[in-house]
Amino acid sequence: MIDKSFVKSLVEQWLEGKDYFLTDLTISTDDRIVVEIDHEEGVWIEDCVELSRYIESHLDREQEDFELEVGSAGIGQPFKVLRQYEIHQGERVEVLTTEGKKMQGTLGGVTPEGFTLTIEEKVREEGAKRPKLVEREVPFSFDQVKSTKYVIDFK
Repeated sequence: MIDKSFVKSLVEQWLEGKDYFLTDLTISTDDRIVVEIDHEEGVWIEDCVELSRYIESHLDREQEDFELEVGSAGIGQPFKVLRQYEIHQGERVEVLTTEGKKMQGTLGGVTPEGFTLTIEEKVREEGAKRPKLVEREVPFSFDQVKSTKYVIDFK
């Protein structure tokens, strides 16, 4: 089986000095290597091809046959690394908590421990006839979150 740490070091070498970052790396038991990268402004196919060729040039198919797939973190896919949270600050996201509750709001401050989500909710103030829309910040630690995804808005 191909060594995951070796492939990861190859990816990190290629990423050095670039604004890309690694979001996921998996190697299955049948040596199917899947590398996922991301960039604040999106991922170019030419860069995926370049990274794929770089990895392939450092692996020996005579020694171990493998399948290699290099791609970008999908826009509708859950965030996998802290950097994805950081680059989406101020944007709308959907959070699925470990308790199964879904919330949409604006991604606020991000730290290595967690983040805040600004949500809008209707609150009826005392003496008022109708509820009023109020913004509220909800803090999350990463262990409270099952997934966070960027919300695609076609408006």
